[in-house]
Order: sequence, then C-alpha cells, then structure tokens
Amino acid sequence: MDEKLDLLLARHEELAAMLAKSRIADNQEYVRISKEYAELNPVVDAIKALRGAQQEAQGLEEIIADDVSDTEMRDLALGELPDIRDAIAEHEHTLKRLLLPKDAADDGNAILEIRAGTGGDEAALFAADLFRMYQRYAELHNWRLELMQTNGTGIGGFKEAIVEITGAGVFARLKFESGVHRVQRVPETESSGRIHTSAATVAVLPEAEEVDIQIDERELRIDVFRASGPGGQSVNTTDSAVRVTHIPTGIVVSQQDEKSQHKNRAKAMKVLRARLYQAERAALDAERAAARRSQVGSGDRSERIRTYNYPQGRVTDHRINLTVHKLERVLAGESLDEIIDALTAEDQAARLAEVS
Repeated sequence: MDEKLDLLLARHEELAAMLAKSRIADNQEYVRISKEYAELNPVVDAIKALRGAQQEAQGLEEIIADDVSDTEMRDLALGELPDIRDAIAEHEHTLKRLLLPKDAADDGNAILEIRAGTGGDEAALFAADLFRMYQRYAELHNWRLELMQTNGTGIGGFKEAIVEITGAGVFARLKFESGVHRVQRVPETESSGRIHTSAATVAVLPEAEEVDIQIDERELRIDVFRASGPGGQSVNTTDSAVRVTHIPTGIVVSQQDEKSQHKNRAKAMKVLRARLYQAERAALDAERAAARRSQVGSGDRSERIRTYNYPQGRVTDHRINLTVHKLERVLAGESLDEIIDALTAEDQAARLAEVS
C-alpha cells in the first residue's frame, strides 16, 4: 500500500512540474493533464494527512516506551494516543474512498428517459411531475437540458419524455434515479377522495460518444414517416420523422420532434448509442457484481425504488429505507440532493466493504 501511495505522490509532482512549464502544445493534452492533477489533489492531501498522523503516533509511542521519559510526558502521550489512532483510522477510510475505482461515465452527460407506467392518465401526470422535478434539479446545478422526444396526453401528462442533460458530473448525480417511481395521491378527477397508486419508470443512461460505441451502419434499418402531433405546420406534409432499428439487439428509437429529417436522425442515433452503451455497461456490471446483491445502483427498472406519498407529504427510497418529509421540496428539485447523497454514500460503503 505504501508503495502505491508513493507512486501517487510522485505522479502528482510530475504533473505539477509539467503544468508549471506550460510547454504543452496540444490543448487537449493540457486539459487531460490538468484534470488528472485536479483529481489527484484530494488524494495527495489525504495521504499527507495520514502520514502526518502516523508520524505523530510513532512519536507518542516512542515517548511511552522510553523509560527515561518523565511520568508527566508519558501520561500526556498516553492521553493523546487514542485520539491520534482514531484520526489515522479516519484518514485511512477517506483514502480508501478516494481510491475506489471511478465509473468512467460519472463525469459525463446523461440521457434521461421517463415513461408513464401503471395508472393511466394519473401515471402520465406523475411522469410529467417527475420531468419537472429533474428539470428544476438541472437548473439548480446549472446544467443544460435539451428535450429530445415527448409524447403527451393532451391534459398535461407525458406518456414518454426523453431529455439530454449536459453538465459536469451529471451521470454521477442521476444514475441512482433509474427504476420504478411510485406515487400515492388523490387524483384531481377522483370525486370520492380515494388515494390512487400510479407509477412511472425512469432510466438514466450515460451519454455515449462515438469512441465509446461503434455502430455499424449495415446493422441499422432506417425508416422515415410523417410526424404526428404538435410540431409545426409541416408536421403532416413531410416525411421528417425517423425510426432507427438496431437489428442485432432489436432496439428501436423513434424521433419526430424536429422538422428536419437529418436532425431527427441525429437525435435518434444519440439515444440509440446511449442505450447500447448502457446495455454493454449493464452486462459488465452483472459479471463483476455476481456476488453483490445491493439494490443501490442496479439500474433494474422492474424494481420499485421510491414512493412519493402526497397525503403524508413524504418521499421514501426503499433501497436504503430513507424517508424524508419534504415532498414538495423534493419535487421542486431542492431536496433531491439529500436522497442522492445518501444513495451515493451507501454505494461507496458497499464498495468499500468489498475491498476491505
């Protein structure tokens, strides 16, 4: 372990020297080095804190073991040693957490897909509520949200909504949102005041670049057709809508929000690439996690992950048994971080347990 830490310190010094010279001609190379240096900063701080505490503990142990030391000095050392050992344990835990393998997609953008589940119109209205929650959450984090595909119900609900969210660390913050979200409330159309239960599914896919997923054009079937629904005057007069089918997997993506066939095709390919990338990641995760049964981060959309209970004003995440009585603030995006932080901490704890 010490040898690995020495290598990290040496690499940090090497990067600092490279940046100080400012002789990196390639701008992309400069960005890559700057990013690596910034990522190593907290690790280096943790290493130095750990080694400082270890040296302090060694000094106290030497005083305690030295028969020449006067009684008062030894008593002081005996009193301070437990606190220093606690600090060492804390620094070691921090360092292990920082050294956990990073998800390569964490820093990137995400494709967010929301679909109404069981519950008819009420499920579609709930899907729209979830869409607005993530929209507000993105605004609070200064992320950019671009609508890619919507299928409305005409009464303010969404049968389906697909958006691209762009910004720093989007996927890392949203990846635990994948799953079935359940709502318990009295629909506006319910005259008897009975509480109904409806559901919507959320899928968060890491946005894939062409270097991440290579798609053979020969494995695609491209169909064009006339768009239906809102979209402008030309919506029913031109074949602008596009349906892309990936023949090997059977994945189908349709796009009709744009008037341009070229733009619809580009958006459809972006969604297809994200779905293929996620499928590939899921297969690798399944292999690596054969012995791990933690629900956090499984991304299984068949499982109920969260309940939004309107009568009690609470939100419960079933994966970690966390309940917050801040329904309105969660739906406003303001208190969603409280849940996401808890899920992230649980995931880190589970991964630390695996390597301990």
